[in-house]
Amino acid sequence: MQFLAEITSGLAALAAATYCFVLARRLKRFNQLETGMGGAIAVLSAQVDDMTRALERAQATAGTSERQLRALTERAEAGAEKLELLLASLHDLPEDGEPRRRVLRRRQRETDIEAAQ
Repeated sequence: MQFLAEITSGLAALAAATYCFVLARRLKRFNQLETGMGGAIAVLSAQVDDMTRALERAQATAGTSERQLRALTERAEAGAEKLELLLASLHDLPEDGEPRRRVLRRRQRETDIEAAQ
């Protein structure tokens, strides 16, 4: 009976050694940098670094574009205000059929100013 227990124990140890050997080979292949998971992790890490740099460049470009757009918008608003003033002044012009009215403005002479004082 003891002999049977020793054989069973030996077979279990042999099975455990085989299992450990298989796991060691799998782990070695898993960690290989060229073909295994280690390589995939290294590639993904490099891609993350590239994406981080690309994101930083995109943020800098967006900031520059935002400042330029803001300046152009302010210029456009100023131009629109000038155009509104010009259009408002065009409403004061007479129609084609109406005679033109002249407004005469007299300049005050120095003698008139002195007399008024």
